[in-house]
Amino acid sequence: MKRILITGSNGLLGQKLAELLLPKQDVELLATSRGENKLAELYPTLPFRSMDVTNPEQVEQVVSEFRPTHIIHTAAMTNVDQCENDREGALLLNRDAVQYLVNACEKYNVHLIHVSTDFIFDGENGPYDETAEGKPVNFYGETKLMAEEIVKQANCKWAILRTVLVYGVVNDQGRTNIVLWVRDSLQAGKVIKVVTDQFRTPTLAEDLAMGCWLAAEKDAEGIFHISGSEMLTPYDMALQVADYFSLDKSLIEKADGSTFSQPAKRPARTGFIIRKAETELGYRPHTFAEGIRMVAEQAAN
Repeated sequence: MKRILITGSNGLLGQKLAELLLPKQDVELLATSRGENKLAELYPTLPFRSMDVTNPEQVEQVVSEFRPTHIIHTAAMTNVDQCENDREGALLLNRDAVQYLVNACEKYNVHLIHVSTDFIFDGENGPYDETAEGKPVNFYGETKLMAEEIVKQANCKWAILRTVLVYGVVNDQGRTNIVLWVRDSLQAGKVIKVVTDQFRTPTLAEDLAMGCWLAAEKDAEGIFHISGSEMLTPYDMALQVADYFSLDKSLIEKADGSTFSQPAKRPARTGFIIRKAETELGYRPHTFAEGIRMVAEQAAN
């Protein structure tokens, strides 16, 4: 029996993990988030506790009472520009919280599964495998690399799962993703500018959730790259979305990253080589075309 505690259960990945793990007979689940439980209506049987990962006393209390075998840590400040502008907040959530979780994992013998990012890399020579050296070009990447170092030095079982440009449908109408943004913009007849000089291996949220579960199920240790397998630019993605929904592709204009004045620099070419996750975890991602179809079907419901 696995006892799995999820941090950040209100987020996209947290919600997909709840969806995946709740039906499993061999899993006892505890969803945690800083705010109220946004999944209460969707999953009334989901056990939930409020836990602020930046509060070490709360982390200690919840972990000591639930006694998980595994913690899947999804909570983070992932808005890249917000991290650049609120460095103190980014350090608290992306670095310090990880130390608090590590402390609890060491004390109660918990296997920590920590979610990280392609933004620890500079994007000079992607796609990257797990042995590539981190060289972030923005503060978000710096905080996530600091977190990885904390996890690597932990005196408990750990796995770091790095991912890339996660997309999916979340039970929160205020949030969008690249698929729905392109669809909605083109349906409204809006011209959109989409970058052609950033390359990623976009990741369906369901695939990332499955990667987290495979790591927990197999008690996997070490670093794993969990992403899609296709190297695409946001422009390529937008064209595929327009094709799927039979929308006007002439509304999609090419742009390069320098067109947008954003506080944080973006790495040019990241993306992952996922062979290790495929062979050691049995990870099999969907194609981006399959991901579009799944997102479209979920959004319709």
